[in-house]
This record gives sequence, structure tokens and C-alpha cells, in this order.
Amino acid sequence: MTPTYTLYGSHASYYTAKTRAYLRKKGIPFVERLPSDPAFRERVRPVSGSHRIPQLLTPEGEVVQDTVEILDSLERRFPELPAFPATPCQRVFVHLMELLGSQGLVQLAWLHRWLFDENDRFVKMEFGRSFRPQGSDEELLKYGNLIADRMKSYGLPKSTPEFRDVLDQRYCALLERLEALRVEHPYFLGGHPSAADYAVMGALHAHLGRDPAGLRMMQRQAPRTFRWVEHMLVPEVQSPEFFDTPIAYPDDDAVPEPSLAVLRWIADESVDDFARSALAFRQAMQRLGAGAGYEIAPDQDQPRLPVERVKHAGAEQEHTADVYAVWLAQRAQKVFQSQPEDVRARVDSTLGHEGLRALLAVPADYEIARVSNRFVLASAPAGLG
Repeated sequence: MTPTYTLYGSHASYYTAKTRAYLRKKGIPFVERLPSDPAFRERVRPVSGSHRIPQLLTPEGEVVQDTVEILDSLERRFPELPAFPATPCQRVFVHLMELLGSQGLVQLAWLHRWLFDENDRFVKMEFGRSFRPQGSDEELLKYGNLIADRMKSYGLPKSTPEFRDVLDQRYCALLERLEALRVEHPYFLGGHPSAADYAVMGALHAHLGRDPAGLRMMQRQAPRTFRWVEHMLVPEVQSPEFFDTPIAYPDDDAVPEPSLAVLRWIADESVDDFARSALAFRQAMQRLGAGAGYEIAPDQDQPRLPVERVKHAGAEQEHTADVYAVWLAQRAQKVFQSQPEDVRARVDSTLGHEGLRALLAVPADYEIARVSNRFVLASAPAGLG
């Protein structure tokens, strides 16, 4: 019998939603515990050195923090139903969705959560239950208000009817593309779930498909997408709607056009920012003369570097490198840049988006590794380190 893993997370948590769906679809035995569990404070956090959720406690007592690290570590142990396809176009697509489907949707999901009054009590009660599961309503709201105040302290635009309309329009545009995909395909890559599907669960379950304002819109505008979110929460791989669809990635390294339409839409919203971040990071490492083994802001687990002035898409502007996003982008860049020229041309043609091409073209020669929940340079250009 396979030993049981313990997932520490919350249903209100963006990133826990990704890991929970992965564990269920892979059939990996696990139990879920809240961060209020004394074992999280006494046993898990001291090992990881991080308060962030989700965190996964292995049967051997190891602790893995961060959704991408969790998937990578479990893929090595549980290779069946792989989250990452082997062929180049599909692999690059999945890694791009790790970045854009997750990090690229954070702002939309976060703003939609905090700028709609109808979400307020539900979200606060959910946060409160994460820390006082059997608490009274008053206790839950007490804890929920503390967490909500901290979240809102990061900075929010003014919640006006006009701005909420803009958010709803963006959300509807995303749902329109997701709904077109679900007419024919149970997952982004045919009948086989991949890391692309898990990546969007943070936005589509924890926030936009569970908070009242987002859920209402999803149920009204995109019932197929709502059904997909439901299905991603159960262990069965084949849903009743697609019972005769083979559990396989598409032949010939194909990526369904509706899936590409989702990726391109998110890219229109966010890819230039990620490309500037990658360029700013590389420029910062060059300026510092950083070599292999260089510790990147070791006092921070998700650092942003000082401002660099970078040139992208024909314009110069100041930008700060989000190291976590650069690390994710490098996963796609390294796969892409390792391919022969003809394969790179085929990937470019498949993606059909100038911004995605530009992101993939940024050299990943200052390769980032994540060690003990901190970032270091695994390699640097010849002559450094």
C-alpha cells in the first residue's frame, strides 16, 4: 500500500487548489490538513522555513513547499498519468501555462475577490475557518478580518462600478475562450490532464469559481467550465461527458486550437510583463557579474530585484525582476532553446503569438534553481562562477 502524504492548505488558497487537483487526478493517497493544525506549526514550518501554503509532508518526513516543486517531486515518484508531455510543442505549451495560467491570472482573480462586496463575508469566514475550524461566527470573522486586512494592505485600486465592470469584462472574455475549449476537449491537451490544467485551478476554483461574485458569473456564462472545475476536484480522469475520449495526449505533438486561444488571451494581458522581468533579471545578473552558486536575495523566498531599465518590444522602460516568475519562465525557455532550429520554428508557428515568441527567445543562460525554498544560480555563462 502506498504511504499517505499530508497536504497543508486551505480551500480559499489559490495555490492549494492546484496541488489538490493534481493529487486527486494522479490517485496519490493524501489527507488534507489546515494551517491551524499544530503539526504544521511545530513540525512542517520549521523544516521548510516558510509559512506559505500549500506544503506537502511526505511519508518520509520531508517537506516540499511550492506547487511547482510539489508536482516535480511527485512526478519522479509517480510517473503514471504524467503531468508533462514529452513532445516539444506540447511541453512548451504546458510550461507556458504553468506561468501564464497561474501567475498570469493572479491579478484578475485577486482583484475580483477583494473588490466585490458580495464576496466579503464568505471569504473572511473561509479564512477564519482555516485557523479556527470549529469557531463561532464571531471568531471566524475576527480571524478573517485580520487576514483580509493583511491581503488588502498590499494595495488595491478603488472599487468603483466602472472598474468592477472592467474586471467582469475581462473575466467574461476568459470564460468565453474556456467554454469554447470544453465543447470538444475535457482538458487543455485532449483527454489527458496536464500541469496546464492544474495551473489554472488556482484562479478558477479558489477565487473565480468559488467566491460568490465569480461563481455566479461562471455558472451563468460558462456552465461547461463550471462543470470542468467540479470534475477537477474528483479522482476520476474521464468525466461522463467525455467517457469515450482516450486518456492520451493528442497525436503528432498537436495542441488544440481552443487551448492556444486561452493561452494567447492570457498572453495579451501579461506576457510582456513576464518578458521584461526575464530581461531585467538577466541584466541584473550581468551587472553583478554573478556566477554559479550566487544566492539571489537569500533573505526572501519570493524576491523582486532592484529596478533595471530594459528594452522590449521596441521600447525602453524600468522594470523589476520577479525572480519566481523568471524561474517559471525558464522552464519553457530551456525546453524551447534546447530544440533544433526546425523544431523551434514549429513551436513558434504553433503558438502564433509574437509576445510568447519574444519571451521564449530570452536566453536562460543565468539558470535559476530553487534550493531550500530560496533561489540560487545553477549556472551562468562561460567564464562566470
